[in-house]
Amino acid sequence: MITFSDVSKHFKTQQHKKVILHHVSVNFMPGYSYGILGVNGAGKSTTMRMIAGTILPNSGRIRKNVRVSWPLGFAGGFHPNMTGKDNLHFVARAYGEDVRRVSRFVEEFAELGDYINAPVRTYSSGMGARLAFGLSMAIEFDCYLVDEITAVGDARFQQRCKTAFDSRRKNSDVIMISHGMDTIKNYCDRAMLLVDGRLLEFDTVEPAIAAYYRLNR
Repeated sequence: MITFSDVSKHFKTQQHKKVILHHVSVNFMPGYSYGILGVNGAGKSTTMRMIAGTILPNSGRIRKNVRVSWPLGFAGGFHPNMTGKDNLHFVARAYGEDVRRVSRFVEEFAELGDYINAPVRTYSSGMGARLAFGLSMAIEFDCYLVDEITAVGDARFQQRCKTAFDSRRKNSDVIMISHGMDTIKNYCDRAMLLVDGRLLEFDTVEPAIAAYYRLNR
């Protein structure tokens, strides 16, 4: 379970304070996949990064007793001066995984060729996303974070990504951000609607989508 206990998050500029979450307490229950909905700028990606642990709330606590992935396709956690292979080895060790198995899987899956031995700073955004997605599939998580499903590579590679992700979903939950409501319906059982610093919980997806559309009128 992933638990938010009295969580608040805001960003300050010289003239403005942007509130993302205001004293929010919610549970993401195991055995369910959740969609996080909200208008542009509501703070969905910030909320997901807090779940991932890459940023911290200003107050409150986020507890996780499940193994949670980084957002699929997110390459920002790689060290730019390390090679792709060195980054794979580092992450595999950090998660207690077999380094050779992870490296072999990702090299075959991502299809980066000799670039796997080049610094990540030389990669295009698409190459970085391939490396990150392959690494996400190489390590089994209890819950996968998805901040918009981004099409990476040609149609063949996109289908390969979908097949791999669908296989992982058989034994894992998903927390997903998407502006495509059909995608939310296909992947999620429940939903949270982020509005004015609150996370409104819905036991099914359809009423959350209806509320989202009302906000976008």
